[in-house]
Amino acid sequence: MKTTSFYFLIISVLFLTSCQPQIKSGDWQTIFDGETLDGWKKAGENPESIYVEDGAIKCAGSRSHLFYEGEFKNFEFEAEIKTLEHSNSGIFIHTKYQKEGWPASGYEIQVNNSYRGSVKNPERKKTGSIYSIRNVYYPLANDNEWFTMRIKVVENFVEIFVNDVKVNEYTEPDNAWRWEGGETLKLGSGSFALQAHDPKSTVYYKNIKLKELPAGEKKSVEDKDWDTLITKLMKPGFPIIDFHVHLKGGLTIDEVVANSQKLGINYGVAPNCGLHFPVTDDESLFAYMDTVAGSPIFKGMQAEGREWITLFSPEAIAKFDYVFTDAMTFTDRKGRRNRIWLEDEVWVDDKQQFMDDLVIKIEAIFSQEPVDIYVNPTVLPAVIRDEYEQLWTKARMAKVVKVLADNNIALEINARYKTPNATMIKMAKEAGVKFAFGTNNIERELGQLEYCLEMIKECGITPNDMFEIKPHAEKPVNVKGLPDKITG
Repeated sequence: MKTTSFYFLIISVLFLTSCQPQIKSGDWQTIFDGETLDGWKKAGENPESIYVEDGAIKCAGSRSHLFYEGEFKNFEFEAEIKTLEHSNSGIFIHTKYQKEGWPASGYEIQVNNSYRGSVKNPERKKTGSIYSIRNVYYPLANDNEWFTMRIKVVENFVEIFVNDVKVNEYTEPDNAWRWEGGETLKLGSGSFALQAHDPKSTVYYKNIKLKELPAGEKKSVEDKDWDTLITKLMKPGFPIIDFHVHLKGGLTIDEVVANSQKLGINYGVAPNCGLHFPVTDDESLFAYMDTVAGSPIFKGMQAEGREWITLFSPEAIAKFDYVFTDAMTFTDRKGRRNRIWLEDEVWVDDKQQFMDDLVIKIEAIFSQEPVDIYVNPTVLPAVIRDEYEQLWTKARMAKVVKVLADNNIALEINARYKTPNATMIKMAKEAGVKFAFGTNNIERELGQLEYCLEMIKECGITPNDMFEIKPHAEKPVNVKGLPDKITG
């Protein structure tokens, strides 16, 4: 009897093993034949949302998931994907089959190139995000075009590539922090699943391939406290983006991208555009854009001085994702061109008069110039910087807040200058002004947005208080145009 039971057990194991997909380590294997869902298993409340159409798996309709049958730990997974308008899907890794609900284990790799969600529930996480763990906010692929996504996992290290450009990476520490209910959202082993999200979303997957990889060494995590902090901000969708980065001090675009993926901070890189700056006209503007094309960063424009509106065409300006300026360059009442960050190019004849004039200039700039963000906000010349708290009265701050709110211009919280102060940030939040984070580096080091993160807690800033890139038709230069000159 025992012998019979033993043989029955062996036969059962062999039978079950033979039913599992066999993936040869080190070789790419196709796991979708283009015609059937053999080797895959539907789950969820709406299995009709996932089916084969024209050689691709179509995920279109209310929530459902398609699980691949198998167990994998170290691998490369690749698929060609096409999204449409309103597309919102995902590829789950290291997950487990379940009949209903959202997959409760492993990670979801987001597929969303343009869908913005609703005002109440915005969806900022873009293609390549490790959903709620390490979010990517810059889309590197377009709707209605096939693109390739490749996901590589070796032990505790994940890398994600879009069209062979690495857009994200994450090293999972031991005992990584997870929120209540998300304790199983970690690496381990498991299979893959594709997601149908809602009736308005349509995503296609084809040429799906898998390569098993051998075991590797676990990567160490340098700062587990930072990992915990950034994950706590990523979970509610807090857009941790430094919009104010310059390629200065020898800093290269590749180093910016590497730092972004190491820390989980998204970046916007901006050249200085204006009179006597590196970018002075449309030709030099387009030449710069060619040097950063295809990089997984936002492309920003720093508009310098008040002359910038005469140097560039609206069409050229609209090529940037966003435009920002400050009030550090202006002509005073005596006709002197002030550049207040330079001690020998700023004149403070009377402190109170200087402050009143500065506020007037700020009001003129941000009521007329077509920009998205007020950067280096409220910075004062070195000669009076120690009197910041006394000179920036609530009445003066209120005037600045009003012009920003009236013109839908975001207020930068600047990590380098540590401005504005918490009082003004709270006033701006109350007035409905959005916020952007920025470093304004002058050397290679970018820091970790320390002051900005302090202000999140101190001022009660929420994800919905943060600035978002505007669609092309809503860019300020396309709405307001360019004034002939700045009056006031």
